[in-house]
Amino acid sequence: MAENIDLFIRAEHAELMANLEKWDIAYHQNDAPIVDDATYDAAKSRALELEKLYPELAKNGASTRVGAAVSSKFKSYPHSVPMLSISDVFNRAQLDAWYSKLKTRDVFIELKIDGVSFSARYENGVLVRGLTRGSGIAGEDITANLRTISDIPQKLSGNFPRVIEVRGEVYMLRSEFIALNARSSKPFANPRNAAAGSLRQLDAGITAKRKLSAFGYTYGELSERTWNTQSEYFQMLESWGFKTTRAWARRAASVDEIQRVYDDVMAHRAEIPFDIDGLVIKVNDVATQEQMGARANSPRWEIAYKFPAARGITILRDITIQVGRTGVLTPVAELEPINIGGVVVSRATLHNADEIARLGVKIGDRIIVQRAGDVIPQIVGVAESDENAPDYVFPEICPVCGSAVVRESGAVARRCVNTLSCPAQRIGELEHFVSRHAFDIDGMGVRQLELFVERGWIKTPADIFTLISQHGDAIKNMDGFGDRSVSNLNKAIESARRIDLHRFLYAIGIPDIGEVSAKLLAKKFGTLENVRNANIAELKNIDGIGDVMANEIKSFFTDAHNNEIIDNLLQHITIVGAKTSENATGPLAGKRVVLTGTLSHYTRDAAADILERMGAHVSSSVSPKTDIVIAGADAGSKLTRANELNITVWGEQDLENLLKQQGAV
Repeated sequence: MAENIDLFIRAEHAELMANLEKWDIAYHQNDAPIVDDATYDAAKSRALELEKLYPELAKNGASTRVGAAVSSKFKSYPHSVPMLSISDVFNRAQLDAWYSKLKTRDVFIELKIDGVSFSARYENGVLVRGLTRGSGIAGEDITANLRTISDIPQKLSGNFPRVIEVRGEVYMLRSEFIALNARSSKPFANPRNAAAGSLRQLDAGITAKRKLSAFGYTYGELSERTWNTQSEYFQMLESWGFKTTRAWARRAASVDEIQRVYDDVMAHRAEIPFDIDGLVIKVNDVATQEQMGARANSPRWEIAYKFPAARGITILRDITIQVGRTGVLTPVAELEPINIGGVVVSRATLHNADEIARLGVKIGDRIIVQRAGDVIPQIVGVAESDENAPDYVFPEICPVCGSAVVRESGAVARRCVNTLSCPAQRIGELEHFVSRHAFDIDGMGVRQLELFVERGWIKTPADIFTLISQHGDAIKNMDGFGDRSVSNLNKAIESARRIDLHRFLYAIGIPDIGEVSAKLLAKKFGTLENVRNANIAELKNIDGIGDVMANEIKSFFTDAHNNEIIDNLLQHITIVGAKTSENATGPLAGKRVVLTGTLSHYTRDAAADILERMGAHVSSSVSPKTDIVIAGADAGSKLTRANELNITVWGEQDLENLLKQQGAV
């Protein structure tokens, strides 16, 4: 029963599912995995274990998930037959448990390609649609992209069914991956990411320029079947014009035979010209496959026997520090190069200072390195250490800009405080500076910022306001720019020269200070100088500003680099001081107001700014303390709650009338 599940078990399962969803989106939609396969597999295995012990958790759990929702960038179509995932086993005992339940001994063993799944639909032998796996129920339309891959035939040859969905894997040969990275300004992390990023391009021309390969291995919708086994299906695929992994495939009739194939492939893995991460073992007889059927997210008749993360032992030569866009310092292990699983590894992540202390690694140690999931090398332990060697001391000064390094209370990361002028943080901070809720400079996105920073035209935020006057002619001659785009960019920059105090405080990137806390500071102190000169006690006295925020604000405004950047910026802009609730007058002064629904003449943010200028406290939720609810079109539960509490409800016209009376519009 539901009430018998321990709350801690529920919480653990919920956290696992939240992580798996986040990781699936990063992997399947963004083609940029944020954890290695080993971490993902461990989390999924634990979730499945909990769902087996507590079946109620299986609803919307790991046992029912396949891939991730399709991206909004592409058209999507439902799969006529769901594209299920394959369950994993990681050792001989798990393999034996699966094999013992089969209704046959005859299995077909294939390589598990580390690529991107596709489904290609053929009608009367002609390719009519290609889809990604997507959620397993629906996939993204990549038809144009699949047509650029020579391994996927436009028309089938030989004898083929009237309708068939050939399913397989798109991948990139290691040699092509190396060549692509050599000519790319932003190298891909591994061949799988390169294949996924190339296949999921909105411009099929980009896909065509990257040499992708493909194997067929199964099928979805089918009008008629003329083969009886998986091995026969591979022969049919080849007769139609597809490539398969038949050269590496094997038959087996016992767990011992499967294990021998596994060991043999592991021993020769580096000789295979593309990445694999295990074997796929299938019941060979198709009629038996159909009898065995599937679970919610995976067939019962096939299993993936995953390879373990490859490990090796080498010498830690040095520890260097990388500074990320947010200022976080990440230690990197510089290694004596070592071949692990066919790949030469010379660097590995150490994550943070706490991880260095936990592992106890010192420069000169012989350390254990793991290529977890064949993606991100990491140090997992010390094999041999010199006890007399000094402990590693994490830097207290940023190695890029020389500013102080701080550690937030309760956090593990160390961060450079020089958010405005540290070169390592420049692009990220400039992107934040020009964002909609900050200076709102339309037409200056990441691509433009990178171009301007690369040319040395923008080094600090102040340079944005001299960009056109100093470099406008040169910008017009750049690819993607012209008279109109430069004119529009200039207008956006000029309109940003006058900015509200709270937007300015948000824009300059004070750590931990978001829009809400920036508004609190603006209302409390009224001017930038008052904020800059506030002491810790004054900052802590603001409801909503805690100890961590107060210390961050004080540290930010006592940093010489930050003050220099701000002073330079003030020569180009005008900050509009905050009109606080305390000195505002009028019918909304001190009133608690909630906005709900869609307003036709204002964005929610713009309306909130106007109301706050008139002294209102804008809240996101309706409570008995709420004075007014302003309801636009399609207002929902907040309007219902307001009516239940007999709270005054205004329409957009009521707001318009008041603004006109007060001269606010």
